[in-house]
Amino acid sequence: MTRTLTFLGLESSCDDTAAAVVRMEETGPRILASVVAGQTALHAPYGGVVPEIAARAHAEKLDLCVEEALAEAGVTLADLDGVAVTAGPGLIGGVMSGVMCAKGIAAGAGLPLVGVNHLAGHALTPQLTEGLAFPYLLLLVSGGHCQFLIAHGPEDFTRLGGTIDDAPGEAFDKTAKLLGLPQPGGPAVEAEAMTGDPKAVHFPRPLLDRPGCDMSFSGLKTALLRARDAEVAEHGGLRRQARRDLCAGFQAAVTDVLAEKSRRALREYLAHAPEHPAFAVAGGVAANAAIRARLEQVATEVGATFAAPPLKLCTDNAAMIAYAGIARFEAGAQDGMDLSARPRWPLDRSAPAMLGSGKKGAKA
Repeated sequence: MTRTLTFLGLESSCDDTAAAVVRMEETGPRILASVVAGQTALHAPYGGVVPEIAARAHAEKLDLCVEEALAEAGVTLADLDGVAVTAGPGLIGGVMSGVMCAKGIAAGAGLPLVGVNHLAGHALTPQLTEGLAFPYLLLLVSGGHCQFLIAHGPEDFTRLGGTIDDAPGEAFDKTAKLLGLPQPGGPAVEAEAMTGDPKAVHFPRPLLDRPGCDMSFSGLKTALLRARDAEVAEHGGLRRQARRDLCAGFQAAVTDVLAEKSRRALREYLAHAPEHPAFAVAGGVAANAAIRARLEQVATEVGATFAAPPLKLCTDNAAMIAYAGIARFEAGAQDGMDLSARPRWPLDRSAPAMLGSGKKGAKA
């Protein structure tokens, strides 16, 4: 760093409208403000995110979030050095809302515009919060994604494996819906699992019998559906304790798969002999306490530093976008008014597309 940089970040790739101000100083990055406006209540009646409703809500809330973030940070547009915005991947209507808002701010204030890959925002969060040095191994695990990446630089990633169908967060959401739990499904299933017996119902551990770091979670959803139907058929309904046990068994299966695949990914990563080996986890599912604790145990077993963002930075936020924008800008990247929204944007462009329904998801 040769000078202090202050960036406004905008995030609108799914159902969280967010704005943040991040300042890069000689001592490292500092989050001056982070504002997130959720849309849970808007989508609750539909059992999931409705893209059109999400896009309209983003358009209504983005400018308000920006005003709040600037006020919280104690800065004006004149104090900024640039505007960073999620340009993909994500629900295209929401991404477009954010990109158009950022273009307006950048053009009106005469500021540089930097488009950011939403996945890179998550991938660089361990640097923002923990100051991890490259290269580090990252498990990006969220509602729309699940992949192991070696982060070599701000825009240099090697994918070791990923899900061939549902991402864990998506599977948690579907599990909650099948069991009559509220959305978002991850926190609801985790809360039920705390008082359940993970061994009461057997769940498969998909792809553990095959080499590599690829994962599959769609079969777990099917297994849970069958177990639920058997419970209803036998007892005339879904008993409260049975629902807790199903949640506990499902969460334990996901945790076991992520732990074993993390061990394999760590072996591949450590084969490169990194000077300061580190294993980081990022994304919404990283907020799950049981999964987080198990992954930390796996890292400890091989002598790697474990890093996980604060819970509020696990889910979608604009602080990670502002930081990723600063990293791109420092590397000489800048976008013009022709910046376009992208529904798909892989981090490792040299890796083949993942097979299965996972590549068709909202943020694949």
